[in-house]
Amino acid sequence: MLVRLTIGPAKDDGGSGEIAALATSAGARVVGSAGGRRPAPDPATYAGKGKVEEIAQVCERTGADIVIFDHALTGVQQRNLEQALGRRVVDRVSLILDIFAQRARSADGKLQVELAQLEHLATRLVGGWTHLERQKGGIGLRGPGETQLETDRRLIAKRVKLLRDRLKRVAVGRAVQSRTRQRARVRTVALVGYTNAGKSTLFNRMTRERVHAADQLFATLDTTLRRVYVPGAGDVVLSDTVGFIRDLPHDLVAAFRATLSEAAQADLLVHVVDAAAPDRDAQVEAVERVLADIGAADVPRLTVLNKIDAAGLAPGVERDACGSIRSVRLSALDGSGCAGFIEALAERFAVQPARDVEPDGAAASP
Repeated sequence: MLVRLTIGPAKDDGGSGEIAALATSAGARVVGSAGGRRPAPDPATYAGKGKVEEIAQVCERTGADIVIFDHALTGVQQRNLEQALGRRVVDRVSLILDIFAQRARSADGKLQVELAQLEHLATRLVGGWTHLERQKGGIGLRGPGETQLETDRRLIAKRVKLLRDRLKRVAVGRAVQSRTRQRARVRTVALVGYTNAGKSTLFNRMTRERVHAADQLFATLDTTLRRVYVPGAGDVVLSDTVGFIRDLPHDLVAAFRATLSEAAQADLLVHVVDAAAPDRDAQVEAVERVLADIGAADVPRLTVLNKIDAAGLAPGVERDACGSIRSVRLSALDGSGCAGFIEALAERFAVQPARDVEPDGAAASP
């Protein structure tokens, strides 16, 4: 079953449907839910005694064997909830990490997911061996549980260091590829946006590829790059990146920094927005926060309103006060409006002269 509480006076941001979609994407079947409002999280159980009893009753009535909280829980809160409910408790961070672990296909994608999982696990070791440890440390009072915890920490720290070293090499390789494209003056365009906004469908439409695209959250994790010819602009490298989501776990953003660097180093970010999403504005804000976290806040943008067939919008483009295209309305599924997207790319990347010219008008030496 699902549990989602609104903390403080904040309005509901429409995330109830999102946590259900996340649970379904992870392979769970939602049989019940519970919600409510609290002025602040309960330090022991996050939800409070009365709400925990209500959750237990719903679990008994529906037969739920897993309780998913749409919140980040501390190790103590998770342990207390599992003891009170008699069921496995999963928080939002663990749920997203599980989905990423299922979907990662490339070698570096698997490394990034494993790193995020281990860093998340490292904060939850305390309490896992409470049946062995003693209440106090010190000479003569160090129990076997504390020794086991120290061993686990050392093993995790060793593996984390190994994964970070490997990911550094991945980042170096990506940087070399990026410099090669820059020297060849190949412009790069990164598709970014909220998960399930239709980035992979648009990528497939533009490149005639068959990158996996499905109506589910985080259908694509691994970055894919393809060269596309744009009339009037020449060759452009288009990259399909992992989708973003509100409250994306910090460990995941840090682990996927090597992959997300494709967005930070792009010449243009194409922000694909689900025009039919009821919480479209909240999704846009979530994407902007992640882009700021990875250092891509100042990269030039082009907004693409996708799924206009579902939103009842007409295909077309919108221009700013200077006459430049600032947004495109299209449907990546049926292709309507994609001509406007190609027009926008051609406008942004108009073919430059073959030779650079010095300020005084003399041709630069090759």
